[in-house]
Amino acid sequence: MLRTGKQYRESLRDGRVVWMEGQRVNDVTTHPAFKPLVEIRAKMFDMTQSEEHRELLSYTENGEQFAELLKMPFTREDWYKRRQGVDTVLNEIGGVVTRVGDETVGEMWSLYDGSDVLSEIDPQFAENIKNHIERVINRDVFHVSANTDPKGDRSKRPQDQDPDMLLHVVKETDAGIIVRGAKYETASAYADQAFVKPTIANWGDQKLSDYALGAIVPMNAEGLIHICRTGFAGHRATADYPLANGFDEIDTMMIFDNVLIPWEDVLFFRHTRAATFIRATLHRYSAFAFVQRIQKTADMLIGAALFNVRQTGLDKQQAVREKIAQLVCYRQGINAHLTASIADAQVSPKGLLMPNQSLLYTGRVLACSQLPHMMHIARELCGGQICLTPDTTSFESDEIKPWLEKYYSINDEWHYEDRRKLLALARDLLNSEYAGHKLTFQLFAQSPPFAHLNAVYMNHDFTDALSFVKKAAGLSERITID
Repeated sequence: MLRTGKQYRESLRDGRVVWMEGQRVNDVTTHPAFKPLVEIRAKMFDMTQSEEHRELLSYTENGEQFAELLKMPFTREDWYKRRQGVDTVLNEIGGVVTRVGDETVGEMWSLYDGSDVLSEIDPQFAENIKNHIERVINRDVFHVSANTDPKGDRSKRPQDQDPDMLLHVVKETDAGIIVRGAKYETASAYADQAFVKPTIANWGDQKLSDYALGAIVPMNAEGLIHICRTGFAGHRATADYPLANGFDEIDTMMIFDNVLIPWEDVLFFRHTRAATFIRATLHRYSAFAFVQRIQKTADMLIGAALFNVRQTGLDKQQAVREKIAQLVCYRQGINAHLTASIADAQVSPKGLLMPNQSLLYTGRVLACSQLPHMMHIARELCGGQICLTPDTTSFESDEIKPWLEKYYSINDEWHYEDRRKLLALARDLLNSEYAGHKLTFQLFAQSPPFAHLNAVYMNHDFTDALSFVKKAAGLSERITID
């Protein structure tokens, strides 16, 4: 089935416990901090069924329609359509959103690839994974992912401090497992469910651990409390901060206060081998969606910078063109990695088609590591006006509006109001608290930078390089390349 935006909004009124700024949020669909993203996600549900977008954003199987962005990938065409679908959604809403479900469902496919490993531990785990993948597709579920724990003192084992610093099992019952602890997750307060699993951990020689846990948890589970950071929406005028007011994705600390997880929702439990395997393969699909969104952010950097230099005629200068070209090289570098990762895609252990892992992960390193530098290049091109321009109330004041109209109008094309809008967007994209948050978000959204490089090392095939050097140097047969 495909859900409508109305059905999605209604599903969020399910008794979930959400707190923000010290107050209980009774309805996330109407609260000013949550409403913008709820409306975007509702629009995505409606787009899937609309006459204009149905062919791209949905597919038919056995006479039923399903969401294309939740479909398991078996062919390159699946990936091409998926990529086009995400771009279409972002173009339609006029901004970049990251945690809306299509990016995290890929983690479930990684679990599917590892079902043989999990079956060796408990055959029920693999069956649970299969059932939940089908459930996400059949019910058009808004599915998110919870990784990061508060962690506490990282020099100590969880057992040597407050054990609740990491999510863990405190009791097994006939109905399921009881868990305590906390997780951070973006969008949990307005999603349907989350896949919770361990953060990066050193299990040592432990074969079993109460912290090695992966499960599906509904966002209204009894004992689950969402404590959200303050949102950016509503604190400043939308005209002055259009991105902060329209695209802020609320991050949440999810408190698990003795939450029961039924056995059918447990995907792996206690076995550190399972947890280690899942962590190693977690992003083999979902990294594509994250990197694609950074490419769209690069498009926004280019557009904001180029409009700013064109309006004042600076685009004629060689030095300015070189900086624009740097942004283009960054954007196209990401594009090349994404395109090549699908062109040279690999068949996964369970027969899915996954992006070429070396190309995908090296593309992720490029996208994330260079983003701060590219933002500063765009900041240089936009100039000091993005931190000097008065807010919209000044432009609306009868007494001072003539002065602002005079000095912010450039020619017949660039009148003061369009210029103010462009500068407001650039300020929010590059200089605002929201801009800083979005940049910092990249440090945990896909795992920390050191883990990005380790993923490159673990997934690159060194055979050709080693064979080439072995022959060039005339090394003996004793030297192996495995």
